[in-house]
Amino acid sequence: MPPEDSDAQDQDVASEQRSCVQRIAVARDQAAFTTLFDYFGPRVKSFLMSRRLNPQTADDLAQEVMLTIWRKAHQYQPDKASVSTWVYTIARNRMIDDRRVEAKRARLDTSDPSQEQPAPPTPEEVLQRSSDALIVTLALQSLPQSQEEIMRLSFMDGQSHHEIAERLGLPLGTVKSRIRLARQRLSDYFGARS
Repeated sequence: MPPEDSDAQDQDVASEQRSCVQRIAVARDQAAFTTLFDYFGPRVKSFLMSRRLNPQTADDLAQEVMLTIWRKAHQYQPDKASVSTWVYTIARNRMIDDRRVEAKRARLDTSDPSQEQPAPPTPEEVLQRSSDALIVTLALQSLPQSQEEIMRLSFMDGQSHHEIAERLGLPLGTVKSRIRLARQRLSDYFGARS
């Protein structure tokens, strides 16, 4: 085939690809997407495998690349790059992202205690926690309502004294005073139970 014919065919293919991306961007044209998928899907997978990715990973990433084309066709700028350059740039970036995630996973120290999942509580621990929760609930209910509310906001909701004062429309000194009184009452409550 003469070089001119090859150049003309390449230009026709490039023109068709631009048209497909345009139709996907404007009308979500599935036939246009199928055309691009049939053309680029195997080529992108091959490109990724040539970068030492295993076939399954290359196939998964190629699928993600094609999905990105579907989702981001509106971002393609024909004056900046050909469709094939755009597609292979997406593939390269996706491969780099995947390698970063894998490297991060590999860096996790499995001997690090903070990475371990806590053991599920034993039935005795569940029973003890329920018992403790009931005791705390009863203790809070023994307080005057104004003190109980402030204690729940402070210790269960984790709000600061300033946030509680603002929320309840009380002076900061009143909030602090009620917390001090509630702590004293709770101390007396638990002292009487021992």
